[in-house]
Amino acid sequence: MVLNPNEWPTSIREINNLSQDEKRAIYRTLIPDWLFTDFNIDPETFTIPESRHPVVYMRCPSGTRALELSIRRHPEDLDPMFYLNMADTFNNQLIVLLLVVNDPDSPRFNTDRDPDGNPTHFGTRSRNIPAEEAALAAGLAPGQIRRGLRSFSRILPVFEQFVERLGQSMFFIEPLAYHNAIVFERYGFNYLRGRMEMERIHREFQPGGELHRKLTPDNPFRHLDAWKTVRGRSWAIHDGILGYPFTGFQMYKRLGKHAGINTFPDAIW
Repeated sequence: MVLNPNEWPTSIREINNLSQDEKRAIYRTLIPDWLFTDFNIDPETFTIPESRHPVVYMRCPSGTRALELSIRRHPEDLDPMFYLNMADTFNNQLIVLLLVVNDPDSPRFNTDRDPDGNPTHFGTRSRNIPAEEAALAAGLAPGQIRRGLRSFSRILPVFEQFVERLGQSMFFIEPLAYHNAIVFERYGFNYLRGRMEMERIHREFQPGGELHRKLTPDNPFRHLDAWKTVRGRSWAIHDGILGYPFTGFQMYKRLGKHAGINTFPDAIW
């Protein structure tokens, strides 16, 4: 189905109230073309040659204001290699609640399940310490179960185009961890909530600061050099070094504009 951009809806709720074919055609534009070509997915049927079952799944019921879009390399895969959860805010602006891009060929670390098999909810309810230690040693950041595809720079323009077609000039995103916020800064996002806290975190991780004094060689998540890197700080924060959860942060991106925010100058990953 070919859509006239001048006739596009202006919100997720409006899209979700369309027919299945119309919803599918609009949300298809959120999927970068390279995902289809790199993983041999048919852009029309959403299937791969070796299976008739679709690998692209959209959850967007009529009457709701949210979308879940997931793509697996194979239908039977446990984890999606691309997952997007977004919704309308109360004033009909777009907010990205979760974006995950996994490398399906990389090792999996079961940080999403505790030793009893319960969901950890990114470590906010429980933790799997052995899995986290293995993930840290493999170079992953908190919340990652696999290495990413390092593709945010290729995904952001596609998403910005989608937002523009809805007639909007900005969108919001919620960083779930410290390293997420730093990455978003690098791509031009600004803070609606949390900039002062990010600046305080940077200040207190400096030698002599409150957070720097809490680093210790006895804890792999708070090792003495953790303050020097984005990933090191993020693991220490995930481990509770702040004394409270990393929550309440919200950022926004104006289309075509870079906010120039940098709360960790000269940062290395």
